[in-house]
Amino acid sequence: MNAEPPAPEELSALLRLLDDDTPAVRERVAQRFALCGGDLSEWLATQPRTLSRQEKSLLSGMLGPPRREALACDWIAPSGGATALQEDWESFEALLRILSDFLHDGISLRQPLSDALDLLAEEATDDGITTANELRSFLFDGKRLTGNLGDYYDPRNSDLAWSIAEGRSNPLGLCLIFMLVGRRLNYDIEGVNFPGHFMCRIFEDGYPVIIDCFDHGQLHLQSTLLESGSLTRPQRNLIRETVDPGRILLRLLNNLHVALEKAHRTEDAQLVKDLLATLQ
Repeated sequence: MNAEPPAPEELSALLRLLDDDTPAVRERVAQRFALCGGDLSEWLATQPRTLSRQEKSLLSGMLGPPRREALACDWIAPSGGATALQEDWESFEALLRILSDFLHDGISLRQPLSDALDLLAEEATDDGITTANELRSFLFDGKRLTGNLGDYYDPRNSDLAWSIAEGRSNPLGLCLIFMLVGRRLNYDIEGVNFPGHFMCRIFEDGYPVIIDCFDHGQLHLQSTLLESGSLTRPQRNLIRETVDPGRILLRLLNNLHVALEKAHRTEDAQLVKDLLATLQ
């Protein structure tokens, strides 16, 4: 059997066979696409033919196994697990990039995660942004980034490159974009690991301010939240704390595992569970 990746001419022929439901043909097409490394987005962008929704679903599914294989191969857990990532934002972002590549559908053309974050930082600078609070307004006051209310458990919310391209994510995804862009601009933005709703903290005139990125970047004085009678003592303690990258990664992987299970992506969910085990 030919184990070389398909040449462009064969890829064009394989695309024409996507809707052939003959079992032997479907199996052969899947085998050949599986050799493409899980990502055909750049090649597809050069093709005159537009795939139907069904064809996109079929092709993305065929490109899934090599993406799983790449994630399992490229994932290098730090020695010491999640605790070793306490201040290692560079390694943390590298792991987020690997997850982003895994969650990509393999057919949509988009920027890699780090490039997308760099571009947001450049746009903010060109827009005259000079503080963390101005960055908050730049990202969340308009329509650039918003909460994914329509599909809160979409696994793609954990794919920050997709979130930037589509302009929506869950609370953790939005906060991570805010924090990672902020780090590029040397702004002090902290993560707040509140149960069920991740948030951020900035400092205005020396006072800690909590930002709810999922609620259009809504501002809350930390002191006001701490005085609220609706919070338990453990919740108030979490409001005060700053969460490190290792714990953020654990939370993201837990969220992703739940989302993949809800989407009935059993193999993907098991792989993410295995990644979690490498950090604990």
